[in-house]
Amino acid sequence: MSAIPIDLSKARKGDTDREILRIGMIAELDAINLYEQLAAKAQDPRIKAVLFDIAREEKTHTAEFQTLLLMLDKEQVKENEEGRREVLEKTGKEK
Repeated sequence: MSAIPIDLSKARKGDTDREILRIGMIAELDAINLYEQLAAKAQDPRIKAVLFDIAREEKTHTAEFQTLLLMLDKEQVKENEEGRREVLEKTGKEK
């Protein structure tokens, strides 16, 4: 992803930072997918290991963006918890 997928100038007032964080998360998820796919195809075990390591680092970046987003978007916090409850309910798993 080399271009910002939305026009930030059209974001509602007060939403720009949240949109930036979501764009960052999208970019990191794209990078994770790319590096894991490349690692799966790599023949050299050194290249494979480095690509998987970089993918893990991108997962940390995703979590950093999400942590910031949850600080700014209380609705997202609420919906994340609702989604968590639904998954636990549907999978029969306890907390």
